[in-house]
Amino acid sequence: MFPRYAPSFGTFEYAHPLTPGVRAFMPPQGLLLIAAALPAGWEARFVDENIRAADAQDFAWADAVFVSGMHIQRARINDICARAHAAGKAAALGGPSVSSSPEFYPDFDYLHMGELGDATDALFALIGENPARPKAQVVLQTKIRRPMAEFPIPAYELAEIPRYFLGSVQFSSGCPYTCDFCDIPGLYGRVPRLKTPAQVVAELDKLIACGVNGSVYFVDDNLVGNRKALLELLPHLVAWQKRNGFAASLSCEATLNIARSPEILKLMREAAFDTIFCGVETPEPEALKAIHKSHNMMVPILEAVRAINDHGMEVVAGIILGLDTDSPDTGERILAFLDAAKIPFATVNLLQALPRTPLWDRLKREGRLIDDPERESNVDFKLPYEQTLAMWRICMERAYAPAALYSRYEHQMGATRANRLPRPWSRQRLSPRNIGLGLSILARLVWRVGVRGDYRRTFWRFALRRLAQRKIEPIISVGLVAHHLISFARDAASGRGNASHYSAIDRRPDERPRLAREADAAARARADQAA
Repeated sequence: MFPRYAPSFGTFEYAHPLTPGVRAFMPPQGLLLIAAALPAGWEARFVDENIRAADAQDFAWADAVFVSGMHIQRARINDICARAHAAGKAAALGGPSVSSSPEFYPDFDYLHMGELGDATDALFALIGENPARPKAQVVLQTKIRRPMAEFPIPAYELAEIPRYFLGSVQFSSGCPYTCDFCDIPGLYGRVPRLKTPAQVVAELDKLIACGVNGSVYFVDDNLVGNRKALLELLPHLVAWQKRNGFAASLSCEATLNIARSPEILKLMREAAFDTIFCGVETPEPEALKAIHKSHNMMVPILEAVRAINDHGMEVVAGIILGLDTDSPDTGERILAFLDAAKIPFATVNLLQALPRTPLWDRLKREGRLIDDPERESNVDFKLPYEQTLAMWRICMERAYAPAALYSRYEHQMGATRANRLPRPWSRQRLSPRNIGLGLSILARLVWRVGVRGDYRRTFWRFALRRLAQRKIEPIISVGLVAHHLISFARDAASGRGNASHYSAIDRRPDERPRLAREADAAARARADQAA
């Protein structure tokens, strides 16, 4: 079972109602990988509580409950454990949160720490021998990791793939850089581990077969962590796209110094990568040095962004407020940077200290870690907390004012999207399902934004230019993302939205009763169909 997220900027929840059937952002790779690795003959049922709440029938059906998640999901992780125990079932927890902080989860029966490997085999053996709850907590630590080239294809067939905003695949694990705030090197190592190109292509084929909604995100911590391996993969992705009529738009996360590799950018363009998330963090050089992110200065940041744009890819920038080097003017400099770079989408977060990071260790020594669940960050900032929070809210309000956001997107139409590889009007792209989905999204956008929205004039200025050019796709893709960004930013500016992707504050009403009703209705429908 996968726990519900607290709402955050990166989960696109405001775009879900505009996309028919979509209820969650991306399928979780970890649990679907574990499901695929289960011993032969074991049955698995996958429940993502971002789509529907697990019901009594799910717990009754299971012999044991496997859970995974990140720190932001901690409260929901423990809630699933409590419900499993109430049903008399053993609960096993794996994933990044427990791997770095097992002390957060004293009530689970099994803790699986680390990646797929010998600990996984031991967990399967223990539960296979006796699925009942053990007398005391069992902690299993992976010492021998299974080579990624031997990973099974994640069990996408267990997930309701069309109900996700994006599909997800993974090529590598780990990152060679040691940024101050990042826990990836501590969890997964500095030498990237790799799947084979054949594995990645097979996963993409399976996602298409399972009904992915046209976009696939490479969840690698840094896709360019091993440049040689990426150069070997990309021609396979180009061939896959040609064979599948460019059925999917690809996106990924990579360090900004990818701009130094034009041969990689050229192949990414040919493989239909449309977006790269880059951890810019801050436009201030001294701040980059302080957080050990000097590799962002190998190419001047604005030049790096332009180099990526020249190959048809938009940059999504990760930005952090609350660094020790921040001053009262930092917010203004961030806004000036976004305007100069014409980056439409930036995830502006308050700094959060994660366990197993250099930042955590330093702040712990300095007595600057704060454990307050009602606070947006666990860091005692150098600037006053309220001043930093107010700065963040001002950044969100101004960066995502409709006119400012659409102005940056208008720039991207000429500076970036015009540089994309022309996509063929293939039967895969023009399938009845895709056409129906696009028309449904367009109709909802026109009604909710173009008719009822308070920024409808801004929307129509952008949309009418595209209609005159007979380009419908940008109206849909930009309108969908912009609606989420504008809506979330308004919540943020008014104090209704979280200021960090890692904030566990859940300001939404508890949706479990509604999700449970939907789950019961779906269960009744399945029973009627079986009868």
